[in-house]
Amino acid sequence: MKFAQVVSIIDGQMLFEVEPELEIKCGSASDLMSDVLAFTEAGSVLFTGLTNPQSVRTAEMADIKAIVFVRGKMPPEETIKLAREKGIPVATTSLPMFEVCGRLYEVGLRSCDISCQVDWDRG
Repeated sequence: MKFAQVVSIIDGQMLFEVEPELEIKCGSASDLMSDVLAFTEAGSVLFTGLTNPQSVRTAEMADIKAIVFVRGKMPPEETIKLAREKGIPVATTSLPMFEVCGRLYEVGLRSCDISCQVDWDRG
């Protein structure tokens, strides 16, 4: 799914121009950056209410392709500037995290929470 589609589905707003064909392979939602590092796949979009620069630094370390700030939160200019420097598109939406995830799950964006991937052969 293209990031522009994600933003449209959640009635979001991009905070600066991005590559229109940016492909997102899965989604992850968390306000705990330690969980993001532990359970998120590369190539994902992160949905979070954490607007400080740490969210961008975490996204860079985890090879997350984009960030959406939920619950109407607007990141400070410092966060937007860092995201632009790192090439990580950011958007915002007034929707709560639960609804964002539900809307995107409904149209086929899969979760990339690797803690949910069970190896049934090993129990």
